Amino acid sequence: MNDKRYKISGMTCAGCAAYVDKTCKALEGVESCEVNLATEMLQVRFDEAVITGDEIKRRIDSTGYMLTDVTEGGARTLTPELDKEAKGIRKRLVVAILFTVPLFYLAMSHMLPFGGLPIPPFLDMHDHPLRFALVQLFLSVPVLIAGHRFYTRGFKLLIKRSPNMDSLIAIGTSAAFLYGVYAVVKIIAGDYMMVHQLYFESAAVVVTLVMLGKYLEAGSKSKTSDAIQKLMSLTPKTAERLQGDDVQTVDVSVLSVGDYVLIRPGASVPADGVVQEGISSVDEALVTGESMPVRKEPESPLIGGSVNVDGRIVMRVTRVGEDTMVSQIIQLVMDAQAQKAPISRLADRISLFFVPVVLGIAVLSGLAWLVSNQTVDFALKVFVSVLVISCPCALGLATPTAIMVASGKGASLGVLFKGGEALETTGKIKAIVFDKTGTVTEGRPIMTDFVFIENANINNIDERGVFRMVAIAESASEHPISGAVVSAAVKKGIAISQPEEFTAVPGRGIRAKVDGHEILVGNEAFLAERSIDTTASESYVTAFAESGKTTLLAAIDGYVVGAFAVSDEIKNGAAEAVQALRKMGIHTVLLTGDNKKTATAVAAQIGVDETLSEVMPQDKADKIKSLQEGGRLVAMVGDGINDAPALAVADVGMAIGTGTDIAALSSDVIAMKGDPNEIVVAVALSKATIRNIKQNLFWAFIFNTVGIPVAAGVLYLFGGPLLDPMFAGFAMAMSSILVVSNALRLRGFKV
Repeated sequence: MNDKRYKISGMTCAGCAAYVDKTCKALEGVESCEVNLATEMLQVRFDEAVITGDEIKRRIDSTGYMLTDVTEGGARTLTPELDKEAKGIRKRLVVAILFTVPLFYLAMSHMLPFGGLPIPPFLDMHDHPLRFALVQLFLSVPVLIAGHRFYTRGFKLLIKRSPNMDSLIAIGTSAAFLYGVYAVVKIIAGDYMMVHQLYFESAAVVVTLVMLGKYLEAGSKSKTSDAIQKLMSLTPKTAERLQGDDVQTVDVSVLSVGDYVLIRPGASVPADGVVQEGISSVDEALVTGESMPVRKEPESPLIGGSVNVDGRIVMRVTRVGEDTMVSQIIQLVMDAQAQKAPISRLADRISLFFVPVVLGIAVLSGLAWLVSNQTVDFALKVFVSVLVISCPCALGLATPTAIMVASGKGASLGVLFKGGEALETTGKIKAIVFDKTGTVTEGRPIMTDFVFIENANINNIDERGVFRMVAIAESASEHPISGAVVSAAVKKGIAISQPEEFTAVPGRGIRAKVDGHEILVGNEAFLAERSIDTTASESYVTAFAESGKTTLLAAIDGYVVGAFAVSDEIKNGAAEAVQALRKMGIHTVLLTGDNKKTATAVAAQIGVDETLSEVMPQDKADKIKSLQEGGRLVAMVGDGINDAPALAVADVGMAIGTGTDIAALSSDVIAMKGDPNEIVVAVALSKATIRNIKQNLFWAFIFNTVGIPVAAGVLYLFGGPLLDPMFAGFAMAMSSILVVSNALRLRGFKV
């Protein structure tokens, strides 16, 4: 299978997106495709043995839309050129306004309540009807030329039987303009009463208002990609590469893995790497969402785009270009924005048939009023109003704009969603399962307690001496718990040397010889197997186990002399995150392979609803399935590697880590900082986004449901007003702007 991304030119409404989507999916060899109206992107997966990318492009181009392949350019090429689009619309809009304002005043001044400026006598409609009509005609032509895209695209797609919003505008305003031309011809022939049947101002005002709406919409949509634009601007253009003692300023694009780069205070990190020399603090806020600068020392990882705060450091480059973390984040956000949320499917189905149905309603409404003895003038007004007000722009923008803003906002907060479906589903979860190690705990055991047990049979070895001998014995082991003991000894200033002998007993402990003494370190069973009396340590073992700590007993020459407690510390914020999730009505579960006592102790500290202990890694997926019984949506929070099967089985897999190898994680949501509170952010942001989408869809549906009957003259039947095409155009433009503006509120999201 092959994946490609295309920029789509010519889409203006939800009907366009639905038609492109339908056409693409109908092609043999296409496995899946996603069309995004807000980003004007097509993402397609296809079998290259059946159909090529060029053939897909040719088939879509033949429908009236044009595809541009942007796959090879990477994530930076995919950023919508919305600012450029807005500038182009603005130029045409200025022309339209310059001619529409005098045209509108000339045609409507006699109806204005305040009278306004007097019309020049030589343009009086009663004394000079032909001159009055010709001036309106000449003023309207530049406006229609400025809005030529409505006609070139609208009629082209109408001929191809795939009408869109442009088709509705083109048909409606053309009808008004041509009827005005007909009126001019009649005036020339001597029928001066036709001066009251001119509709040039309606055509011009509708075109101008729709262009204004498109301009405001394009400007608003450009703000939805602010987060991506910020990420793209993080990486500097140049870097100071070290060549021996020389410092060369080079373009970042020429950096290679293994290069050494000097990073001065205040400078941005040009690529991913590790600190080779120096100590500093680095601001990673815009990349990971971490608010406080992070201390960096030799071998500490550096993320491209982060900012060196104070110290001078030398970095060794480990990743460049599209492999860097910033590029991967941008790619993930762009992918999320390109994928549709399930909630948008109803709107997509409606949009596919909406425009043809509206055309039918407009024609039938106009004919119905003609049959009921209304004038052509009245019927034309109804026909144009129905076409203009029913544009499905708001319907098509309701979902993708909210997804775009939310995906970008999530990235700025350190939370990445891998698609619209993940963004929607996260807010619906009813149970969330936390893996223990590395998720709610730090994943790095530390020694918390040491108890010296005096024994008369061991002479001349005090508490510090016991600690020293045990640490030396443990220094030959690679077990994390051994590392915790050694680290604690180093912090106490104890010098560590190599043991004279060393043997590891997997699952039990170690045996070593230090200073001629036999050292045994392990659990109770390990010492009991060697007939060592552990009575003196029993109370400590019980107390440590009840507090969720792992206990090591140390024996010298056959006698117990110490008890060590090692614990994986609870992460800051874990308890707060669990409580926040419970307040949202989410059932919280701790899942671990640890023994019941340890699991219960950790569960008590963070306050989960349920604890599942002594679960082997291969059995975690089965536990998730059991929680899903009854249709309950379940999220699994793990490290994305060891918990891959459980993450895949869960309705939403959440990887919590540092963001390294981010694209390879088998999850739907990624918490980049490793902070449990990011899970709360993900759930809350998802809920806020779905609420926002529902508001948008409600407005879009209500607008068209109410607007079309009003435009068709339903209110007029009961003595109410008849909707003028100009007001219909204004209402249509405002509906799209309202939807986009509502989506932009997500930029201010806070938990």
